[in-house]
Amino acid sequence: MRQIAMTAAALIALAAPALADPLEGLWQTAQDDNGNFGHIQVAPCGAALCGTLVRSFDASGATLQTDNIGRQIISETVASGGGEYRGKVYSPDRDKTYSSRLQLTGDQLSVSGCVFGICRDGGTWVRVQ
Repeated sequence: MRQIAMTAAALIALAAPALADPLEGLWQTAQDDNGNFGHIQVAPCGAALCGTLVRSFDASGATLQTDNIGRQIISETVASGGGEYRGKVYSPDRDKTYSSRLQLTGDQLSVSGCVFGICRDGGTWVRVQ
């Protein structure tokens, strides 16, 4: 009986990566109003998905030092079907958090959001890994 339980536990552990949400991974954002962009690491956080800024770059692609490294850029994000996700997205260049709609198509993520009835297109993010 013990061997069966250990085998089942091993199979579950091996299957866990296969169950990862398609949104998980490293994403490169579109350029903001200043030409800057970043790398966002998306991972589970509780029952939702969150994305943390892990690297930032200026318009030329040079590494940019910013206080926003480590900040959650997307939060409270859950799948709503058909590759669509809903949650929150923070825009560092505007210092605002928007109610977001993310649309995943292959390795591209269309990002948009609204706050107080003002909506903004966040561009298309591209999967880095």
